Amino acid sequence: MTTFETSLQWHNRAQRIIPGGVSSPVRAFQSVGGTPRYFVKGEGSKVWDVDGNEYVDLVGSWGPMIVGHAHPHVVGRVKSAMEKSFSFGAPGPGEVLLAEEIAARVPGCERVRFVSSGTEAVMTAVRLARAATSRNLIVKFAGCYHGHSDSLLVQSGSGIATLGLPNSPGVTPGQTQDTIVVPFNDVDAMNQLFAERGSDIAAVITEATPANMGVVPPLPGFNKFLADISKRHGALFILDEVMTGFRISQGGWWGKFGQEENWTPDLFTFGKVIGGGMPLAAVGGSAAVMELLAPSGSVYQAGTLSGNPVATAAGLATLELCDPDLYTVLDARAHEVGSTISDALTAASVEHSFQQAGNLFSFFFTPKEVNNFDQAQEQDTSAFAVFFHSLLEQGISVPPSAFEAWFVSGALTDHDVEKISTAATIAAHQVRLRSN
Repeated sequence: MTTFETSLQWHNRAQRIIPGGVSSPVRAFQSVGGTPRYFVKGEGSKVWDVDGNEYVDLVGSWGPMIVGHAHPHVVGRVKSAMEKSFSFGAPGPGEVLLAEEIAARVPGCERVRFVSSGTEAVMTAVRLARAATSRNLIVKFAGCYHGHSDSLLVQSGSGIATLGLPNSPGVTPGQTQDTIVVPFNDVDAMNQLFAERGSDIAAVITEATPANMGVVPPLPGFNKFLADISKRHGALFILDEVMTGFRISQGGWWGKFGQEENWTPDLFTFGKVIGGGMPLAAVGGSAAVMELLAPSGSVYQAGTLSGNPVATAAGLATLELCDPDLYTVLDARAHEVGSTISDALTAASVEHSFQQAGNLFSFFFTPKEVNNFDQAQEQDTSAFAVFFHSLLEQGISVPPSAFEAWFVSGALTDHDVEKISTAATIAAHQVRLRSN
């Protein structure tokens, strides 16, 4: 049995100085209970906590550790950049090289602007859309997460397509009154909304595939439908690829599916992988819209650490390793790990839905396929908590929430998969015992 005394000590200490003891809420384990693990080392597919326990990592810092932890190529580039200075607050070659790499992989990105977080990228994209269209309304989907900027930190009201209501104290109704929330994958609701308010809508924003209510793939043709209906009514289409950008393929979700379906968003947001684990994100898109940003245009955005030389070095080094062979491995590993766990749950007669989108996957403890947020909320989250803690105690680190995507890296080994399989069998049995 693993022990967590030191993690507990650190967490008790943290709660005396950091709200909730964490710098991001999901880390607090509130939805699963117990004590967060305090990690101090990562190498390849493994992480170690402050107590010395080793884990196979299926979180990967929520996506960016796509080639594994502390990859020598990335570490070397970061060290070289750091030796020259951590920051200049001035233009540097690194951001130009990374922007060129992004544009080469995603032709729809004619211009790229770097920021430091996905929230900041989305906030900038929304501001650009409103400026480009001279309209105010933003349409988002229930269950899709686009960071914690006020105008998008909303919940749906009582209708099919309703004005957003603040879902956090400190966010005023005035800040969300121009955001409309629609059920995900609901074509009829979108048609109804555009018929009634199409001339008022500045932009539609969606996760390329939702990964913050668990993995809920868009129904076939849904993203194309969003691109088409937005264009017909003079609105912009914003594709949030903070999670999926360069994680799903060399060109992200759009590069793998959008190009084939012959649609292109007006704006993209990227994060996670493009920073290689460093705080870095970007907004990109057509030159006509992006050139509205200051100093080319009058839409203001700024950031002292935007395009940081250490972060851009880590990001470019990571992307250099993200070749077609890596994505073949990631897709295969995601399916292998997901199917192995699903088989263990099935063998234990635990009702669940294993859902995969590219190499993102997750499990809903419900017998039905999940296509929207309402259905995701019907799952048995207490069953997930039992499953989570059993895996963790056996050395498998997975997201501490039933509403998050799981991630594999190119460093995952056959031995890791065997360990996951053994742990999943035991964890599934514990879930089954709980329900008896």
